Amino acid sequence: MTEQDLPTVYRAYIDCLNRQDWASLGQFVQDDVVHNGRRVGLGGYREMLERDYQDIPDLQFNIRLLTCEESMIACRLDFHCTPKGRFLDVPVNGRKVAFSENVFYAFRDGKVAEVWSVVDKAAIESQLTSRA
Repeated sequence: MTEQDLPTVYRAYIDCLNRQDWASLGQFVQDDVVHNGRRVGLGGYREMLERDYQDIPDLQFNIRLLTCEESMIACRLDFHCTPKGRFLDVPVNGRKVAFSENVFYAFRDGKVAEVWSVVDKAAIESQLTSRA
């Protein structure tokens, strides 16, 4: 896969997430995928995403920045959503919040093999504190 193809594959993966097309997730993610250093496998990765959508029904992944080099993608994703209860151990409880996630992906054979993700929890806490 070329550097030119990888962003196209990544955008299709994000579209798959936003459509919650879990049956197609395996087209984009390796069976033995690792998330933040923990081997979760495709099933565990799918469960994690399904749980995210249960906790945040209006969740949508929005690509803000995207860069690609060889078999790696670095992306900043933006979110504007309404978590139902606690999110990242913060009592959001149905309030609208905006935050970003910095995420790196290693691809193998055209599919996500490893993900490193950091969510800007401080941005969420700051919004909730300023509204109190």
